[in-house]
Amino acid sequence: MIKKIITIFGSTGNLMYKKLFPALDALIKKGLINQDVKILCIARKDCTLEDYVEEAKKEVKENLDWDSIIPYLTYIKMDLFEMTDYIMLKDMIHAEGKDLDVMFYLAVPPTLFEPIAKGLSISKIMTKAQENRRILFEKPFGSDFEDAKHINQTLQELFDEKQIYRIDHYLGKEMIQNIFIMRFANSLFKHQWDNKRIKSITVLAKESETVMMRGGYYDGVGALKDMVQSHLLQMVSLITMNQPIENKSSAIKDSKVDILNKVEFDLNSSIFGQYDGYLDESGIQKDSNTETFVFLKAHINHKNWKGVPIYFLTGKKLNEKRSEIIIEFESDDINQKGWEFNNLDYNQLIIRIAPEEGVTLKMNVKTPGLNASIIPAELTYCHACQSVGNTPEAYEKLLLDLLNKDDTLYTRWDEIVASWQTIAKLKDKSHELVNYQSFEELKQLILETHVDVYKNI
Repeated sequence: MIKKIITIFGSTGNLMYKKLFPALDALIKKGLINQDVKILCIARKDCTLEDYVEEAKKEVKENLDWDSIIPYLTYIKMDLFEMTDYIMLKDMIHAEGKDLDVMFYLAVPPTLFEPIAKGLSISKIMTKAQENRRILFEKPFGSDFEDAKHINQTLQELFDEKQIYRIDHYLGKEMIQNIFIMRFANSLFKHQWDNKRIKSITVLAKESETVMMRGGYYDGVGALKDMVQSHLLQMVSLITMNQPIENKSSAIKDSKVDILNKVEFDLNSSIFGQYDGYLDESGIQKDSNTETFVFLKAHINHKNWKGVPIYFLTGKKLNEKRSEIIIEFESDDINQKGWEFNNLDYNQLIIRIAPEEGVTLKMNVKTPGLNASIIPAELTYCHACQSVGNTPEAYEKLLLDLLNKDDTLYTRWDEIVASWQTIAKLKDKSHELVNYQSFEELKQLILETHVDVYKNI
């Protein structure tokens, strides 16, 4: 059997402690990672494996089975700019045998993507055409389009595209994966999915927390790049893409790219904000004009979606933590003629992504009793309720796919290109910031020009 090695650069970082260790623990408990897998934990800190695990136990909030995890781990101190350390890593990997399937997970800032990739290539740990070598990059893939293009050009010179995995952890979430099934496996929705039946689409990713300890990272990115460029545009592409010609990774990505290239933002219908107190957060520049809130209106230049507004809303220090997609359907005015249907609520399909996962269908029904008045009602599907135990976290699914060479939920380069180009025109607008203390202030601003979306946010 081929031995699998997961090499994680940045193993003392927040991502390792908050996401990767819990995901690895879950996969081990489910028997999806066995003794043929070895995990090399790479960082700059000079310590033993025992010291590293003790530090991890302090940082990881979940109650993990460390006795089961430790046998898989090897801690390696490396200077990422020192070639002799890459040679040392190469010797350690080759010592595991000849039949190896090796993955390199870069849980590091984008500034380290290029030096690590070059180190792996020059030392010949990973070279082109090696089917059993894969390299994974965390988002954000570059700080802007030009930076992303430069990084990608370097990667294309060093490796084949099929060896490169670009992660957007939102794509690993259960309900994001479920969008594809809901749309194309249910005739109820499949034939109602265009501008004749859909009135608007709203995509939300609201957070109640501040930037907390991530100020140094966040201040160089902001809400537009951190959320809209990746997560929210990916969600919209899944909601609006045409049905792929086949259920394969390449065909699905082709359909998504086609839509992403047709998304156009309305520059006059945008609001960028910065919460009061942001400049006092740790790691934030005192004159920072980084946005912590974004509201956008867009449309898709496609015959199926002509006239359908798409609203994006994301930000920090808002009134709640909520991620969902709201599909609002057109009213059927013809069938209402001659009936005393006044002030009917629009039918809605709500795909809930976080904190709960599920689907709600809103409709109008008759009130109980002798009169014929109408009230709104909801049919709700709870996704987590259908599974025994917890549903898989996004990183659990994405790590398993990496092990199995399944790149369906990973992002292809042309998807990233389309996303960066789509938000490029918003760059100047993002510096026109309103200061906000509460989400109610932002809602009032939105209400001034977009009454139709007010009730959904």
